[in-house]
Amino acid sequence: MNASARVMELDGSVGTRELRGELNSPSSLDHIPALEELSATRSPAMAELRHQIDRVATVDVPVLLLGESGAGKEFAARAIHARSLRNQRTFLKINCAALPSELLESELFGYESGAFTGAVRPKPGLFELCDHGTILLDEIGEIPPSLQAKLLHVLQDQQFSRLGGRRIITVDVRVIAATNIDINKALEQKTFRTDLYYRLNTITLHVPPLRERREDIPLFVDHFLDSLSVQLGCVPRPLSPRAMQACFEYSWPGNVRELKSFICRHLVLQDDDALIAELLSASNPAVSPQEGSTQTSGLKPRIASIRAEAEKQLIEECLRKSRWNRTETARALHISTKTLWNKMRQYGITDSSRRGDIPNGERKRKFSTVDSQAGGDVESHFFGSMDKVRPIEFAKRAPVSASTGTR
Repeated sequence: MNASARVMELDGSVGTRELRGELNSPSSLDHIPALEELSATRSPAMAELRHQIDRVATVDVPVLLLGESGAGKEFAARAIHARSLRNQRTFLKINCAALPSELLESELFGYESGAFTGAVRPKPGLFELCDHGTILLDEIGEIPPSLQAKLLHVLQDQQFSRLGGRRIITVDVRVIAATNIDINKALEQKTFRTDLYYRLNTITLHVPPLRERREDIPLFVDHFLDSLSVQLGCVPRPLSPRAMQACFEYSWPGNVRELKSFICRHLVLQDDDALIAELLSASNPAVSPQEGSTQTSGLKPRIASIRAEAEKQLIEECLRKSRWNRTETARALHISTKTLWNKMRQYGITDSSRRGDIPNGERKRKFSTVDSQAGGDVESHFFGSMDKVRPIEFAKRAPVSASTGTR
């Protein structure tokens, strides 16, 4: 599929139709619960971020949001728009990492009819549709350098032209950019234009990760319990004290997005022990989910784990004594050979384990050695036996005549 066909396919995709649908709603902010999450906070870091948002929202300048994935950069952008003078206008978000460069350019700036094969009618871009509003360029660090230059021109002059067009279009759009990359490293590697960065970082806000604002975890938990229970049609079952403590101790590398998924699994599975074991295993990769569950469960799982470990050690010991003869091992354990095979497969006992039973020196091939003290006797015996060798005599033959060919 060529680029023009992909552009036409994107124009009718579900994601594009959803972006167009946002334009028809009078205020899409009524359906965003994240604004409530930002307004209610117990964290000093989030309180400072909210204070910064209140100060920069009414100032019509670009904003660069930095933070980890899932920390809430989109929610901060929506909060800026809601508190700005453009709050009655359109707010659009586009994920720059989700589209190839040729599709991203046509989506942002639009195209004229005849710009490529299949472009039978002109299509306005998101900058035109978002005139007098706010546009969020999420994952802006993934934009290719060729498109960064055109984006810089829009930020400086608020002017651009569609693909295949010559008409200059002037818009009034506030740009908010967000990224989770190391922006300084990207500047050093020249994957992000320096002039674009200096144009965007007029105001730079850092969204702290969830591990730096653990005070807000109960607020997020209560919010997600209420909203997800309505969405899933189930009873808002609260977390147990042990599960809440595990949430406080977990580092949450996926931040708020990961916490939301955790609460969703809690409402669906209703098994706090399994969820706590999952957090423990994720915090410490050396701990398996089975081991994590024994730390949080009762006596029966502990006994089962101890019994399994003892059974594995007994099978390995019998295999070593029988030199890995499975028939003898099964007979010594009073089980069938098939049961022994199943146990070995269950506990991960393979033939490769037998190498550890034999020292390295014994696995090497043994060669016969000659005693150094007996070296003289061996030498004399060798040369003495050479005298008994019968010499080989070759019979002399007469030369062949060249003329007759006879001897």
